[in-house]
Amino acid sequence: MDDVPPKFLPFDLSATVPEDGAPEPDRIVKGDPRFRTWNVEESPDGKMFSGVWEATPGIWRVSYDEWEFCSIQSGISLLHEDGAEAPHRLEAGDSFVIRPGFSGLWEVVETTRKLYVIRLP
Repeated sequence: MDDVPPKFLPFDLSATVPEDGAPEPDRIVKGDPRFRTWNVEESPDGKMFSGVWEATPGIWRVSYDEWEFCSIQSGISLLHEDGAEAPHRLEAGDSFVIRPGFSGLWEVVETTRKLYVIRLP
């Protein structure tokens, strides 16, 4: 019998080993931000991911080639879009999509945790 993955997959962080990381040093604008990512699922073609991401305070440059849905679970971040007058304030309960071509600064004011779904081109 083939090993068929379940059709329902809860975000069970206790069943997932987190990966630690940080922005590339040349992208950091301020602070010493650190990431922790629990990648709950990756599609067989390697183009879709979902899970939980957490970052500590700092500011770094971002540039998106991918499409990403996010839902902030805790903390406060500011997303500064290049060319925009004011940053987007993100806090618990906020959900949004970042489309390919977005560039700017991600500023974590208070350690932020988000759920994510990423679709690569």
